Amino acid sequence: MKAERITLSEVTPLSDKDCFYIADRRKTEFTYPLHQHAEYELNFVECAPGVQRIVGDSNEIIGDYDLVLLTSKDLEHVWKQNECISKDIREITIQFSPDLFFSNFLHKNQFDSIRKMLEKAQRGLCFPMQGILRVYPMLDTLSEEKQGFFAVIKFMTILYELSLHADEARMLSSSSFAKVKVLSDSRRIQRVQQYIDAHYLEAIRLNTLSELVSMSPTAFSRFFKLHTGRNLSDYIIDIRLGHATRLLVDSSRSVSEICYESGFNNVSNFNRIFKHKKGCSPKDFRDNYKKVKVLI
Repeated sequence: MKAERITLSEVTPLSDKDCFYIADRRKTEFTYPLHQHAEYELNFVECAPGVQRIVGDSNEIIGDYDLVLLTSKDLEHVWKQNECISKDIREITIQFSPDLFFSNFLHKNQFDSIRKMLEKAQRGLCFPMQGILRVYPMLDTLSEEKQGFFAVIKFMTILYELSLHADEARMLSSSSFAKVKVLSDSRRIQRVQQYIDAHYLEAIRLNTLSELVSMSPTAFSRFFKLHTGRNLSDYIIDIRLGHATRLLVDSSRSVSEICYESGFNNVSNFNRIFKHKKGCSPKDFRDNYKKVKVLI
């Protein structure tokens, strides 16, 4: 059964004839609800410590500076006032079409880092401070650029500079919640990832996965962490939690039903893992999402 509340689908001001749309504004509070849109978005927030940023199933409190790139039409996001008391908030929102870089152009060697960054940003990509400082002078003046051509060149430069810091940037939402496939460059790891995606409801054994790629369990464990940056058990838990959070948001099923429908076999264990990973209980996660959704 679907929940009664749904996410607002935003119709952005970006026209077919524009490369990007920019809104550079000073504000005292965030009031826009949880939403999603087809356009890609780069969002910068300054002087808003205490604001709550929700991107997919990621829920964080931001500091003085926040820069996030979003490239999925299905990824819900919102910046919520929360405990922020600043009266001099600056927000720069840049929205651009997915076809800004037509495919054969984006696959040229010179744009390889940008292409990889846009792929990562399907889950939301939060940039480190060094990346923010690198592009801040250009972000600060982009809306003042009078010549459209040079504004586009400056924006392209911003994306390129950020792509050089994409490896240090954090992906925010889990892939299963964001409904995106993030596959490793390694064919062996891809085979394992595809197996986990197809069998996450079942008990997944280390021996089964290691045999799948013709490696010993010990060697496979090291190999998997090297290519994904995570232990196998953490990876599987994150996949299951992504499905669980999606069910919490999109359905009215009970927590116990969602526990078993996401591959967990014990409600107490599910609640414990969920709180450890997400910082709140499954019920609180669902209630918090309802507060920032729009009743249609």
